[in-house]
Amino acid sequence: MSQSELTREVARRVFASEFNDSTYTFKESDDERAPNYALLPTGDRANRVFVAGTLTETEDVGDDSEYWRGRVVDPTGTFFVYAGQYQPEAASVLRDTEPPAYVSIVGKPRTYETDDGTVNVSLRPESIAVVDDATRDRWVVETAEQTLDRIEAVEEWEAEQEAPESGSTAPTNEYAEMARERYDSPVVNYRNDVIQALESLETVEESGDPEATV
Repeated sequence: MSQSELTREVARRVFASEFNDSTYTFKESDDERAPNYALLPTGDRANRVFVAGTLTETEDVGDDSEYWRGRVVDPTGTFFVYAGQYQPEAASVLRDTEPPAYVSIVGKPRTYETDDGTVNVSLRPESIAVVDDATRDRWVVETAEQTLDRIEAVEEWEAEQEAPESGSTAPTNEYAEMARERYDSPVVNYRNDVIQALESLETVEESGDPEATV
């Protein structure tokens, strides 16, 4: 195993709604090779993410060479995925897969500021795999659990900030503090997204229609 594999960041599971709100990026050192992180509004950092959903659309948007854009939908929103010559395996999956299809993706968040100042977040894939509905459903459940864990940690930290116990030292949560400074969206929004995502699975089970979550 190479050193890069040993030090590779854990891929965070994150729903599209939160991913698209993760518009602030930062490094934790001045080293030019230091990893670039997206700040999650639920109080964590993500250098890599693991997502899954329905690939609903693919398009070659390149000029001089192939540059594929994929639209991947989960129960809370849409991920936009871009792969070109530097991600040949991922690009070939986008080229060869006929939507709609369930896919899972491991990749890195990337931000882009438009002319009007809007910051868009997209995903640069390391790998894309076509998966079955059971794999997609399992991802929804695991992502819901991890999102709730992050939310609960933030809420505990906020409660301590507002009403610290006498004589106690309030816990530090530097990413929660950064998120509160950088973002306006309250974490309860993402709790609602978790509920929506889990309810979408129940809708599919009742209807038997995989398009019910799209």
